[in-house]
Amino acid sequence: MSVLTQYFNTKHNTAPFSQIKIEDYVPAFQEGIALAKAEIDAIVNNSEAPTFENTIVAMDYSGDILDRLSSVFFNLNSAETNDEMQKIAQEVSPWLSEFGNDIRLNANLFAKVKAVYDQKESLNLNPEQSTLLDKKYKSFSRNGANLPEEKKNQLREIDKELSKLSLQFGENVLAETNNFELHLTDEKDLSGLPEGTIEAARLLAKNQEKEGWIFTLDYPSYVPFLTYADNRELRKKMAIAFGAKGFQKNEFNNEENVLKIAKLRHERANLLGYKTHAHFVLEERMAESPEKVFSFLNDLLAKAKPAAQKEFAELTAFAKELDGIEKLEKWDGAYYSEKLKQQLFNLDDEKLKPYFQLEKVLDGAFTVAKKLYGLTFTEVFDIDKYHEEVTTYEVKDADGNLVSIFYADFFPRKGKRNGAWMTSFKSQYVKDGVNERPHISNVCNFTKPTETKPSLLTFNEVTTLFHEFGHGLHGMLANTVYPSLSGTSVYWDFVELPSQIMENWCYEPEALALFANHYETGEIIPIEYVQKIKESASFQEGLATLRQLSFGLLDMAWHGQDPTAITDLKTFETEQFASTQLYPDVKENAMSTAFSHIFQGGYSSGYYSYKWAEVLDADAFEYFHENGIFNEEIAKKFKDNVLSKGGTEHPMILYKRFRGQEPKPEALLKRAGLL
Repeated sequence: MSVLTQYFNTKHNTAPFSQIKIEDYVPAFQEGIALAKAEIDAIVNNSEAPTFENTIVAMDYSGDILDRLSSVFFNLNSAETNDEMQKIAQEVSPWLSEFGNDIRLNANLFAKVKAVYDQKESLNLNPEQSTLLDKKYKSFSRNGANLPEEKKNQLREIDKELSKLSLQFGENVLAETNNFELHLTDEKDLSGLPEGTIEAARLLAKNQEKEGWIFTLDYPSYVPFLTYADNRELRKKMAIAFGAKGFQKNEFNNEENVLKIAKLRHERANLLGYKTHAHFVLEERMAESPEKVFSFLNDLLAKAKPAAQKEFAELTAFAKELDGIEKLEKWDGAYYSEKLKQQLFNLDDEKLKPYFQLEKVLDGAFTVAKKLYGLTFTEVFDIDKYHEEVTTYEVKDADGNLVSIFYADFFPRKGKRNGAWMTSFKSQYVKDGVNERPHISNVCNFTKPTETKPSLLTFNEVTTLFHEFGHGLHGMLANTVYPSLSGTSVYWDFVELPSQIMENWCYEPEALALFANHYETGEIIPIEYVQKIKESASFQEGLATLRQLSFGLLDMAWHGQDPTAITDLKTFETEQFASTQLYPDVKENAMSTAFSHIFQGGYSSGYYSYKWAEVLDADAFEYFHENGIFNEEIAKKFKDNVLSKGGTEHPMILYKRFRGQEPKPEALLKRAGLL
């Protein structure tokens, strides 16, 4: 038996990273799948009549060894990967997809589930049990259990192909990101760039034993370059490289992959009796249908577009006046926005960064969680980690009970994908009377400390940290019976509420006072900065909203209609962006070929949910705002009805129980200054 397929005999049953060898994974997956199959066979072969306990509950607790192994492997494949790990992922992903289909297309198992489902009314189930039964039944019916045999086989082939294509898509994006570097040796080319960005670029060059400075397409390098570099030609070079990921005539081109993924998803949905992939996906979302999503997005577009056009005109005039720029291009946007913002608010990231030392900001997030939910975070040193940069914490409640283990992994490195995310190494659930507590991780890519400075965050990174920490709290405070309904296992357009609501505390003087201290002098952030942060929060909100809506509409265009006639990705994209486009098109660039959210992550037909959740979070935070941002009573309502409840009931029921009413979009429009 491998270390990966047994109960981890470690503190709090945490993953024993240091004992895992790369060659353990493949045999462990074989063994894990075999064990999970045996558990399913035991349910199928049980001679007793099917009941809620011996069928539905037994299924939910089955495969826990495989689940833990998968979470360890795939989390490391995102945060600490290498060529070997990626090869293993290519090998085992089809096995897992095949195993999933073996379950979903198992006629005898479905017959048992259906027998329980058909007597649902007489079973006297509580809401959580009722949701579990629904979810298990739908996991079959929505995945082909009612199909004839030859169509089931067709479905298996599609799923296998899709799992390979999305892995390939992601590997291509990562390869394109890693293959590009801008190597500068002339100090003049650094004009405008912040000291910290220059220092990080010098360190990167030094690590490669090169002279000068190296800039990459990783966000901590790319974003500051586009925002501050005075050299327009170099900004153009970076921007075009960034937008050309997966769209170049080389082996990492993703055009074919995107077209194949979109068409296979459509074919799959048709096979299951749905009009489009979006119809299939949205049946299990708060939004319910593509029509509702289109109407939601277009409604916001109608309100945001006039503001965006006005802001774009202002920015264009500003760039012309400042530097005689005749035509504003995509590589000018962030640069002149930042200059205009400084002129209007006299507030730039470089002025703010000294007040946002990473450790203090994290501590601030912990303090906010303590004030709201009574949690304490204590760093511990006797829990295994997968990289020396990871820090580990025990999270306890006000009575000293263990709530969760928390892993924090904050710096970019080779083998770690871009962006920021929350994930878990172990879910929360209750089994045999024991409440198994979760192991939650936040992974980000912030600027590393240098020889002279600690890690200092931009304000945008501060909100990112709070955002992921909000997802983290959703995982940590989980308190459900069944693993598949626990934590962030909720409708996709509800999952961003706990994360996005946390960002609001970053704008409140009362919260900033807890952690925004100058890293050298200890001075608390000046109140005029705080006021400017609040005022500037809605700066160019029209443009930002338009950008988000363009992504949501592109996602719906790929998935909310029949894509079979699409032959040219670029032409299709250009048509879709027509209603939201302000900048001239860049012919070398495409969005879809690196749109990992929808072609690799789980956001297909779901990108709109960022905006959807903003409506929820603005409405929810208004409730706090009216009654005090650390109001314990409202925090308790949020914890009891949202954070701890996972996916045990329909999210609108949970939301109304917390808020006393349905969410109103006015709160968002007001906050964004679009009303």
